[in-house]
Amino acid sequence: MDDLSDYRPCAGVMLLNREGLVFIGRRITPAANHAPAHIWQMPQGGIDEGEDPYDAALRELREETNVVTTSLLGTAPDWYRYDVPGGMVRGHKVYKGQRQKWFALRFDGADNEIDIAHPAGDAHAEFDAWRWETLERLPELVVPFKRPIYERLVEVFRPLVEPQ
Repeated sequence: MDDLSDYRPCAGVMLLNREGLVFIGRRITPAANHAPAHIWQMPQGGIDEGEDPYDAALRELREETNVVTTSLLGTAPDWYRYDVPGGMVRGHKVYKGQRQKWFALRFDGADNEIDIAHPAGDAHAEFDAWRWETLERLPELVVPFKRPIYERLVEVFRPLVEPQ
């Protein structure tokens, strides 16, 4: 069994609008050798040392989209992990991949709150486009090595995807 320290701790957000659609962003820097159709993803990012996973999820959402007007709908019951082909380097550490805690949030704001070009907190832009997408399509839009996690998230969060 793999050592969990081989996996970078991360938090992710499934952001749902009032129609029950999910925010996805098109990555500016796609993973190498992946088709353009597979460069979309939900907001996610690293958990800082000592940071609570939910706080990290809110911070990452703000840093990638500027969104702050949300309410918590649910939390995935488990941590999910995936291997990055070839591994990944963060700082001086080499990781096999990421282990992630996911949260479903309702977007309570207006679409003009979303600003991927000028993210908050002096963060660099992660996405060059965004849209609202149906839950069922998420797995086919992400890079293949993340697909099993997205399939699981669709299953776990499906009961929360109801138009308001």
